[in-house]
Amino acid sequence: MAEQMMQLAKEQPGFLGVESAREDLGITVSYWVSLEAIQNWKQNEHHLLAQRRGIDEWYRAYKTRVCKVERDYGFKRKL
Repeated sequence: MAEQMMQLAKEQPGFLGVESAREDLGITVSYWVSLEAIQNWKQNEHHLLAQRRGIDEWYRAYKTRVCKVERDYGFKRKL
């Protein structure tokens, strides 16, 4: 389901990208051009069905945060 949602998100207007990490705790961060794009994704019928299955079948808990990225920078050493 995660792969299907990833592909669906990529097709949505305003989608900018996604980052995901899985270990003891799974974290997925998706980036959108506007709050309107986020709301449209939240109301997508296929996404709503996946959310419902997550609540009913897969997750004990989850948390959603909507944040504005003001700055993004980093460093990566060349090997």
